[in-house]
Amino acid sequence: MSSQTVARRYATALADVIIARSEEAEVRQELTTWQRMILSNPTLLEAFTNPTIPYEQKAKVLNELIARTKVRPTTANFLRILLKNQRLAEISQVNAKLAQVLDERSGVVGAQVTSARPVADSIKVSLEEKLGVITGKKVRLSFQTDETLLGGIVTESDRRSTTVRYVISLSDSARNSQVNSRGKRWNQLEQTKSTKSFGSR
Repeated sequence: MSSQTVARRYATALADVIIARSEEAEVRQELTTWQRMILSNPTLLEAFTNPTIPYEQKAKVLNELIARTKVRPTTANFLRILLKNQRLAEISQVNAKLAQVLDERSGVVGAQVTSARPVADSIKVSLEEKLGVITGKKVRLSFQTDETLLGGIVTESDRRSTTVRYVISLSDSARNSQVNSRGKRWNQLEQTKSTKSFGSR
């Protein structure tokens, strides 16, 4: 079983609990804080993942940190379950899947947008609106850059495969300066869309 599949199972089980208790935002925030704390501290990560350290010692460290961070009982219990099942080091994957599960249940489609250069705020808004029309759902976008792309924008969603490319049309006199400088205004955008139907992975 892949780590992504396992992470989704944990995330789904947690989502059931926090939705029933109306703790979605609070628990997500606390787990995100814990993710940063664990992954940014190699010594702490080693303490939780080293198989030669007895579980009792790991649990003692975890409980001390839980007391210091004053997280709510739901978060504390989930962290203890991750530790007991040797999944605490995978907290970032669990958090990512939790966000997806909660989005799915609230009718939100999450999508990752990759572009060759940073995307202007006006284009972000336009892209979000266009993808909302395509999917028929509210869309939450996250953005990243990939300098290996020759140009355009590619969006990918976990639940719906959608590719949206913007073709840049520039006058000959401006083409060289626009292509060779980052962050210039894009003069004209033409959208071509390729979509695939919803389906389970």
